[in-house]
Amino acid sequence: MIEFIKKPIKAIAKFIRRSSIQLIITVSFTFVTIVAMLFVGIALFNTFSMYSHENAIINTNQIADEINVNMGYYLKNMIYISSLIESNIKKDENLPNSQVLNQMEIVSNTRDDIVALAVFTDKGDVAVKLHDFEIKGRANVENQVWFKEAINNPNKVNISLPHVENIFYGNHSWVVSLSKCVKYKRAGKEVTGVLLVDMNFRSLDQLCQQTKLGNMGYIYIIDAKGNIVYHPQQQLIYMGLKQENIKNVLSRTAGNFIETFDNKQRLVTVKNVKITGWKIVGIYYLDQVVATKKNLKAYSVLIILLGILFVTAISKSLSAKISRPIKELEKCMKLVEEGRFDVKINVEGEYEVVRLSKAFNMMVSRITNLMEQIVREQEGKRKSELDALQAQINPHFLYNTLDSVVWMIENEKNQEAVTMITALARLFRISISRGKNIITVREELEHAKNYLIIQKIRYRNKFEFKIEVQDDVFNYSTIKLILQPIIENSIYHGIECSVDQGEILIYAGIEENKLLLMVKDNGLGMREDVVKNILVDENRKSKGSGVGIKNVDQRIKLCYGQEYGLKIDSELEVGTEVKIYLPLYKDSLKEVNTK
Repeated sequence: MIEFIKKPIKAIAKFIRRSSIQLIITVSFTFVTIVAMLFVGIALFNTFSMYSHENAIINTNQIADEINVNMGYYLKNMIYISSLIESNIKKDENLPNSQVLNQMEIVSNTRDDIVALAVFTDKGDVAVKLHDFEIKGRANVENQVWFKEAINNPNKVNISLPHVENIFYGNHSWVVSLSKCVKYKRAGKEVTGVLLVDMNFRSLDQLCQQTKLGNMGYIYIIDAKGNIVYHPQQQLIYMGLKQENIKNVLSRTAGNFIETFDNKQRLVTVKNVKITGWKIVGIYYLDQVVATKKNLKAYSVLIILLGILFVTAISKSLSAKISRPIKELEKCMKLVEEGRFDVKINVEGEYEVVRLSKAFNMMVSRITNLMEQIVREQEGKRKSELDALQAQINPHFLYNTLDSVVWMIENEKNQEAVTMITALARLFRISISRGKNIITVREELEHAKNYLIIQKIRYRNKFEFKIEVQDDVFNYSTIKLILQPIIENSIYHGIECSVDQGEILIYAGIEENKLLLMVKDNGLGMREDVVKNILVDENRKSKGSGVGIKNVDQRIKLCYGQEYGLKIDSELEVGTEVKIYLPLYKDSLKEVNTK
């Protein structure tokens, strides 16, 4: 135990040399409290755990003994009643006679738990019965278990298992039959008969149901052969939905043992009913003892925690005055670590603390100025990169468009040339956009539509196009000229070399709380390795827009961040689908150059 204490003390001493005064007092008081509470808590926990198990055994035995005594008293009382009736039967009078009938009437009227009283001949015929009871015409008394037991054991009082009363009309109660072989006179001769006393099973049921063994425990009763006499879930047992470990009980005499049944540990208490040979079995689930231990452990931990909090509060209040200036400075330092540079400390106290506070304020001020300078420089750099990428796309677009117009004029397709020039004028109007880089989705789709008109004429209707738009996305904002390079690649790489009629779908909508612009074609498609590298291969060349797709992706990421940009899906001989994800902004006049 001494070695157990030495190691923590050494660790605490080493820790104290590097800690503040407030922390020294707090840790010292807390450590002493924890050690004391641990000793007391462990001792109390072990003591109560032992008592919990012993109390479970004692309580189960006491309840089983109580039921045994009450049941023995009840059965003795019923046997005594049957003996009184038998003594009157044995008198030197023929049956039936008024004296026996009167006694049976008195017993039936004074005892609510007696369902039926009768005497039968050894052939199963009625010798004497109460007037209110009528025998069923098909009642086969000779085959009744209680009748056979009485005939086969003439010197014994027999008590049957619970069964439904099925001899007399109008009576279908659950009963336990007490039967006994008796001698009586009939026509002057002594003959053998059977006395039947049917006891309402509800009386035995109430004796057992009034007792509980914990939250889940119960009492059940079996006879010497292992048949269930009583069980709180008797119907489930008859239906085969519940089982009991009866073989284990029959193999043991009265006492206690622990068994595992249905993956649960339970304490089994067995008591013998001497009169009947029955066994009273008490079941107590040890899960409750385990739960009690868990609750006790939880309470112990709670008490220890409360004690620690109480002692910590006292020690903290004692040392607060001394350490408050340093704590205030430490608090401000943590705010700076979290990115808060608007902190200013004004600590009063010792000379060294005041000097340290002034130095801290100067440091925060200089860091703030440097960070603002870096932000301004980075914003300028990102704007320059964005303008460079924009300039890289626009000349390429203008070159291809003018090339198409020249081709139409050379081939004397004047009407088509007019259409192309008109579309080109609209393209330039949207492209210029008064110097804006951010336009509405409506304007971007109009730009894409005019470009498709020009290219459709140029390629002699080699493809058809369709534009589908959700009504609520027209006024959202987008970066200018992001659809045209993708459409251009669809025509050059997907449709131009295809022998089939081309189809291009332009779609604008909302997906996963983002603005979605999509260009889909049924062209030649691309291999999987090309799709994977198209946005990352800096040396990739093409006769279409060149690095146009990559530039579109970079422009979007520069403006809005890495979570937005292009997603490309393509399959050879099927086509290509390019999705553009943008944030949902509606202020088209707002230039978003930084995230």
